[in-house]
Amino acid sequence: MENIWNKASSLLRAEVNNQIFTAWFRPISQVSADDTAITLGVPNKFFENWIRGKYISLIKTAIQQTSGKSLSINFEISEKPPLGAGEDAAVKENRAQAGPPKPELNRKAGDTVRTQEAIRRSREPKASDKEQPVGWLKSVFSGARQMPESQYQTLGFNPTYTFDTFVVGGSNRFAHAAALAVCEKLSKVYNPLFLHGGVGLGKTHLMQAMGQALLGKHPKARVLYISSEEFTNQLIHAIRTKAMPKFRAMYRNVDVLLIDDIQFIAGKESTQEEFFHTFNALHDAHKQIVLSSDRSPREIKALEERLVSRFAWGLIADIQLPDFETRMAIMQKKSENVSVKIPKEVLYFLAENIKTNIREMEGALIRVVAYAKLTGKETTVDLARDVLKGMISAEERKITISVIQKVVADFFDIKVADMKTKKRTRSIVYPRQLAMYLARNLTEHSLPDIGGFFGGKDHTTVLHACDKISKELVNNEKTQTIMEKLTALIKK
Repeated sequence: MENIWNKASSLLRAEVNNQIFTAWFRPISQVSADDTAITLGVPNKFFENWIRGKYISLIKTAIQQTSGKSLSINFEISEKPPLGAGEDAAVKENRAQAGPPKPELNRKAGDTVRTQEAIRRSREPKASDKEQPVGWLKSVFSGARQMPESQYQTLGFNPTYTFDTFVVGGSNRFAHAAALAVCEKLSKVYNPLFLHGGVGLGKTHLMQAMGQALLGKHPKARVLYISSEEFTNQLIHAIRTKAMPKFRAMYRNVDVLLIDDIQFIAGKESTQEEFFHTFNALHDAHKQIVLSSDRSPREIKALEERLVSRFAWGLIADIQLPDFETRMAIMQKKSENVSVKIPKEVLYFLAENIKTNIREMEGALIRVVAYAKLTGKETTVDLARDVLKGMISAEERKITISVIQKVVADFFDIKVADMKTKKRTRSIVYPRQLAMYLARNLTEHSLPDIGGFFGGKDHTTVLHACDKISKELVNNEKTQTIMEKLTALIKK
């Protein structure tokens, strides 16, 4: 069958900005196709998971548009370098005119950026290959000393994740300020910096913005960004290939270590042991450590206490769900990178209805733009509502303060009216403070609004309650357990 992917990718090129196309669509190649399915080749499993989670709807629409059929899409890991495959003459000419290859975003597990030269070298067979790790590991282990410094520095960064593209709002202002402070005074403040928050709220963006800003300010610094999963995989490979000295030399000789999703080392004894010593070595040498997680250190179950305490040595900053104003600003920022003009009322509709996380907001925008472009329809609120009806119906199951009050009251066997009184007994104050904390984190009501639902309490009372519960969630396991149960009941 004809190469459907070449035609589909041409459509996709018009729907996303050049950086995204280069990073996530150009590396894909067509392996096979028949009347019912198409198999696409991708570099690795991480790449496949990212595509499935973020761009699969866009790809399906483009393939259906070019083939005229609703084909099922399969993926296959392809070892050969896919960059350049299927390029049209104009792209090849542009590449030739551009001179020597520049760094391209070609993700391996661990979200790693490598130059084409590094890719080529990592695949060249060597006599010592039997004793060396393969793929990306080999390029770092054996190349850390020989690789040009610029290549070593660029490991791990998405060029679109910068401070300039990070939208600051009330939900992330503290974390953003902390990140800037670290970049200003490297290793002198907030070491380690621990960022935590839900999925898709900007932790990875902020970490990579830090890495790139630090390289801009300190061009010769050795900065390494990696996921905790890749750290674990490299550790396992190093143990199996007896390359532990090289593994330790790589991690303990960096100037800045940024590890994403550190919660995944919980329960892995060998990984925690090795990271404990890596952390100590870097901290003692006054090197900067930045970590991210989907929860605070105290909330990570099966994480060794010695690591929990070390993660708290510096600063712990949380990133919360963005409020409407921040979501609208994000929508406006994202709309600048699409190929068509999006009416403000459509952006308003998206910001008002997609509240879970930034990643879903971006995905919703891409789906609306792609559908409008591929069908030739005008981008309107009605079109957006129709395209996103599945997502919006889920969002519409809103959590209200009344629901929170009812769940908390039933849990503690008290009356909702009790929480609205001025009673200051522990049996009433504690549930009321929990309910206020949940109201602030699960709804968009302001502090004065929340106080109004609790018998006209002042906003300072609500703020005090939220601060008190926040501290207890760090130090009190009983409060952590109660909060988990209440949250599950409210969202049920």
